Amino acid sequence: MKPATREWVKKAENDFKVASQISRHRKDIVPDAVCFFCQQCIEKYLKARLTEAGIEFPRTHDLRLLLDLCLRVEPLWSNYADILDEMSDYAVDYRYPGRSATLQEARSALKHCSQLRAKIRKSLGLST
Repeated sequence: MKPATREWVKKAENDFKVASQISRHRKDIVPDAVCFFCQQCIEKYLKARLTEAGIEFPRTHDLRLLLDLCLRVEPLWSNYADILDEMSDYAVDYRYPGRSATLQEARSALKHCSQLRAKIRKSLGLST
């Protein structure tokens, strides 16, 4: 694995740890934060996969755009397009007044994040 890919994976894992830790505190869960860190985790994992494949990508939080680039090497990931469209909003829109994530959205984001994380890690030859 390329050193730059390893760096993306490390950053993605840190985001996953934070999202998981935040969601464990059932009483004090902060849905916006869980959603944000789930989005960040998947964004970095997609960038890791692109880096490993030698595919350049723009500086973006748009998961769908990153997915579309990944489809060159992972065409079956197209099944995740709708989920990633939804999760892209957590990068910016939910960080400012006007929109807030619900507890259900946080649970859904963590579930999808876990599934996508496992799929991308497997693609990179990492244990899940």
